[in-house]
Amino acid sequence: QSSRAPAISVSAESCIPAGLRLGPVPGIFKLGKYLSDRREPGPKKKVFTAVPSVFQVRMVRGELVDEAGSSALEWIGLIRAARNSQEQTLEAVADLPGGQIFYRALRDVQPGEELTVWYSNPLAQWFDIPVTATPTHDEKGEERYICWYCWRTFKYPNSLKAHVHFHCALSHGRPFLHHDH
Repeated sequence: QSSRAPAISVSAESCIPAGLRLGPVPGIFKLGKYLSDRREPGPKKKVFTAVPSVFQVRMVRGELVDEAGSSALEWIGLIRAARNSQEQTLEAVADLPGGQIFYRALRDVQPGEELTVWYSNPLAQWFDIPVTATPTHDEKGEERYICWYCWRTFKYPNSLKAHVHFHCALSHGRPFLHHDH
C-alpha cells in the first residue's frame, strides 16, 4: 500500500498459533516497497465493503479465513510490512531460494492483534534486503536510522531497509554492504 492509499490492516479474530504457515503469497513479491515510517490511522471495526479498512481473520478447520470465509490467497497481500521487530507477528519464508514464499507466525497472535510481516534473514539475503540497521540518536536522544548512501533519516529500521532496496537512487547498482553500518 502506498502512503496515499487508505490504511488497510488485517487482524486476528481468534488466536493464530505460532508456526502456522499462510500462503503461498501470490504475484510478484515486493514486501516493504510502500513501507513508511508513518502509520495512517484507519477505522477499527469489521466492515464488509469491497475495500475494507480492517480485515479480521479466524481459524476454521486449521485454515485462516476472513469474515466472508475467503482463503488467505485472497487477502494475504493486504498484510502490512512490519516497521520493526517489536510489531512483527509474521515472517516471510521460502523453502528453497527462489521458491514460493509463505508467511509464518513467529508466535501466538492474539485476537484483535494486527498481522504484520517482514523478511526472514535467509529470504532478506536472497532478495538483497539489508538484514541489520544500526540506530543512531538524534538531538532529542531518539533512535533514528540513517541511509548510508543518501543520508535520509528514518524512525524505524525496516523503513530504512526498504528505502535502501526499493527507493534510494544512490544505492541502485551497488551491492548491499554486508556489515553493520
